[in-house]
Amino acid sequence: MIDVLIADDEAPALAELAHLLRADPRIGDIVQARSGADALRHLAERAVAVAFLDIHMPGLDGFALAAAMRGLAAPPAIVFVTADDARAVDAFEVRAVDYLLKPVRAERLRRAVDRAIELAGSGADGDDELLPVTVGQAVRFVRRRDVRWVHAQGDYSRLHTDDGAHLIRAPISELDERWAPHGFVRVHRSYLVAVGAIAEARLSGAEPAIVLVGTVPATIPVSRRMLPAVRDALVRARETGR
Repeated sequence: MIDVLIADDEAPALAELAHLLRADPRIGDIVQARSGADALRHLAERAVAVAFLDIHMPGLDGFALAAAMRGLAAPPAIVFVTADDARAVDAFEVRAVDYLLKPVRAERLRRAVDRAIELAGSGADGDDELLPVTVGQAVRFVRRRDVRWVHAQGDYSRLHTDDGAHLIRAPISELDERWAPHGFVRVHRSYLVAVGAIAEARLSGAEPAIVLVGTVPATIPVSRRMLPAVRDALVRARETGR
């Protein structure tokens, strides 16, 4: 069981979230705060695993509160719970693990708890990157380490994971630059792949390609210009065991 904190200046919203969390058998104590300052006072006295924060609170708002929490000896995972659907990118920048829109549905809250517990259990040290994506009317986060390959879509990129494909507003060139140190290699002007997901490389012949493992295997073309970089990445992966 995990202890959590919820912070919201609106009493009905606070009570409703507490009610939903109590229905989850994984949740232990629920610390309730009506302001950011109140939340910090509670956290100075005890640690919690997850903090569910409203964004718009008087005084210390949710983002300022999240930033302050990073200075704690054992900072909790952050989940924003808000009626504001326009701040997901800001949430990503403070490394929130999820972003829930009010009114919160029980199933959606359960998935947020799943993600927070999984992150804690993985021992993640903050090196991974979280990217906000829109799924229906909700915003969720995709971790870089879960991305198997990326397909360029103009000024956008489509991230392919075992859970499906998600469009983000970032060109593939930007992701290539950011993700090269984290095991990704550009194999084509339109494709960026996780080297660890490569199951087979067919780099000779008229149509070089790689095959990626996953729930749905994918065959990705390799441009001749990128062949040396792909070969180097595969050699490095073999040498390091990654």
